[in-house]
Amino acid sequence: MKTHSARTPLFRFSPFVSTRRALSRRQFLRGAGIVLSLPLLDSMLPAFAATMNKTASPTGPGAKPRRMLAICNNLGLLPDQFFPKQTGRGYALSPYLEQLATHRDGFTVFSGVSHPDVDGGHPADNCFLTAAPHPGSGGFRNTISLDQYIAERIGHLTRFQSLTLGVNVQQGQRSLSWTGSGVMIPCEEKGSDVFKRLFLQGTPAEVEAQVRKLERGQSILDAVAGQAKDLQRGVTARDRDRLDQYFTSVRDLEQRMQMSRDWERRPKPVVSVPVPLDPASPREYMDKVKLMYDMARLAFETDSTRSISLLLDSVSSPAIEFGDVKTTDGYHNLSHHGKSEAKIAQLKAIDEWHMKLLADLFAGLKAVREDGESLFDRTMVLYGSNLGNANTHVTTNLPTIFAGGGFRHGQHLAFNTEHNYPLPNLFVSMLQRMGLETDKFASATGTMRGLEMV
Repeated sequence: MKTHSARTPLFRFSPFVSTRRALSRRQFLRGAGIVLSLPLLDSMLPAFAATMNKTASPTGPGAKPRRMLAICNNLGLLPDQFFPKQTGRGYALSPYLEQLATHRDGFTVFSGVSHPDVDGGHPADNCFLTAAPHPGSGGFRNTISLDQYIAERIGHLTRFQSLTLGVNVQQGQRSLSWTGSGVMIPCEEKGSDVFKRLFLQGTPAEVEAQVRKLERGQSILDAVAGQAKDLQRGVTARDRDRLDQYFTSVRDLEQRMQMSRDWERRPKPVVSVPVPLDPASPREYMDKVKLMYDMARLAFETDSTRSISLLLDSVSSPAIEFGDVKTTDGYHNLSHHGKSEAKIAQLKAIDEWHMKLLADLFAGLKAVREDGESLFDRTMVLYGSNLGNANTHVTTNLPTIFAGGGFRHGQHLAFNTEHNYPLPNLFVSMLQRMGLETDKFASATGTMRGLEMV
């Protein structure tokens, strides 16, 4: 799908030089107003699917599907407990990575990586999958996220183009998923709602109501396209190009809506687990994390989607409880530990529990077999943070784990901690492993050096 630049509005509001009769303000506003309203349509949410069968992939019929789960904990991890001191394949596991010891040959740990020019402290979490520079600056506009880049290209192969999940997310302020035009995709926060979307079939009346809703959306697109075509008369060649891009997007949306309508009448997958109970309080943060990991695994296991993002919004989390631990302060306040031993001890307990849950996720993916391979072998799991050190808000030397997905793991790839290597290079390697032919994404300079496919 062709999209206009995320940094260039569809229409220029500055005057242009032309010998043509000026476009009337009323005509312009009528067309532009409708165009700008399009992102608000339900039909533009990433819940489209297609008629392709389960084994299809971008590389040809019958190929085995590959998947991607990207997880960001926006308060990171204590650096001295996370990063190994040795490099290469024979490195000694750090205290945190000891929690993943069973899976050490299945993941790679990185140090000395970051997103070039992504600064601003906490706002950088919105750029974890986009690498758009200077998120804290005035007038910042985000770019497309990795999960949505994938969804745009292979999302038609599954019922859901992608899933955008979150834990304790500050809605309207934070998300890992962003469209090509820089629009935030809200996070799904309730595991039960995710489960129902994935697996519970609506009544015949509800199905038909959804079909009618999609048909109404398609008729709205037809009307919008018709009125927007009136704008082609009396505009510059530059604006006509932008309108052409817009019409291409409309045609693509029409196709996606047709695919989604086709899926509405198809039975959803059946799983042998009940609808989950949602944790009652934000304090049950770790239970929420585990539940979202379970939902991601089930979505992949049933091939309901192949692209998932999960934001663990630790910044917005209160004092949390897990196991025998009850923290005495909010997660964010603990992260600003100021070298307080009491706060650091609580942060260590939190971080170690994160690693335990990640180990459980890996084990769950390995337990599922798919055409002679484990789901872990077919799923790339990216776990990291937008902050290298939450105590000081630095956005360099990001703690990053990359697991599964058909790569030769079991190593610590260490880069310069002062002059970081671009993390978007990993994104290019991931895209290529998904079967997408590209050599660039955001500020990437190539593929990730030292990371080999199996």
